Amino acid sequence: MTIHEYDVVALTEDLEALHPDTQSSILLRRGQVGTVLMKFNGEACLVDFSDNDGQSYAMETISVQKLMPLFHEPAVTAA
Repeated sequence: MTIHEYDVVALTEDLEALHPDTQSSILLRRGQVGTVLMKFNGEACLVDFSDNDGQSYAMETISVQKLMPLFHEPAVTAA
């Protein structure tokens, strides 16, 4: 499945990150949801993780193998 810029994705495994304001170590858990901001040669993505108020708590470059795209609509299948 191809991941595009601005796709909503989830992590497929835990990942340590740094909080951008406090520089403290945080754990992004498998299933953590983020938004793809940029793609790098189809191999990695810059992903923003933010809370319900839109405040970023992590921004990390992550391999596409560690990301799963999330969907809001079903796929259309041939009848």
